[in-house]
Amino acid sequence: MEKIKLMSHLVAGYPTDTLALSAARALIEGGADILEIQLPFSDPSADGPAIQAACTKVLERKYRTSDGLSFIKKIHDEFPETPIYLMSYGSLVYTPGVADFCRRAAESGVKGMIIPDLPFDHDEGLTDACRENGMVNIPVAAPSMSDERLSELAHAGFPFIYAALRAGITGTQTTIDGGTLDFLKKVSEGGSKVYGGFGISSGEQSKALASSVEAIVAGSVFVRLITENQDDEKKLVRAVTEKAKELTGQA
Repeated sequence: MEKIKLMSHLVAGYPTDTLALSAARALIEGGADILEIQLPFSDPSADGPAIQAACTKVLERKYRTSDGLSFIKKIHDEFPETPIYLMSYGSLVYTPGVADFCRRAAESGVKGMIIPDLPFDHDEGLTDACRENGMVNIPVAAPSMSDERLSELAHAGFPFIYAALRAGITGTQTTIDGGTLDFLKKVSEGGSKVYGGFGISSGEQSKALASSVEAIVAGSVFVRLITENQDDEKKLVRAVTEKAKELTGQA
């Protein structure tokens, strides 16, 4: 079977920088093609309980944006061929200035930005700032969008679109059905490559999605494994590697 392409989500610095770096290595060892690294944020709108709890724990250490970017740079320096996308929220990007934030992200090795609460057509200059710094802005499509708005996004010329496979928050189970595949078809009809995620945790789900997306996206499943195994680094690495192999169809 052909390998399924995987974008795997990781919270910068969770539960420690050392263990997060070990988890990143395990994800790549397990076959992750892209790392989506989240900067911890205090008031997320799309994250489920596992990722919210992870962010809270990191922020309790007074973790700052500069710490997250340093963490990303370490991974980029070690794995320069693996694209890294930065996931965060508009406040962290807008407060220091969008242009300055994008410059710093690019210098850290970031190739793309996923900012769910910045709409594609009111993005505070994010798309332009990404382009000026050799990155791509990857807007988020949701099933709750009207057909008209979804069509506008699909035909807006973005190289990639992140398709949230259902409404709500990440981490709860997602059923892949005909409606899901119809939604993905609408997202891709303008020619953008589509990343599909939200609640992906099994090889069966990734196989059901694989032919409809550029890559599947999995996040909460890895954060839960890291949480469950944070007291034993070897177990953590093994669990993360095995899950990545399962999701890429290589188990």
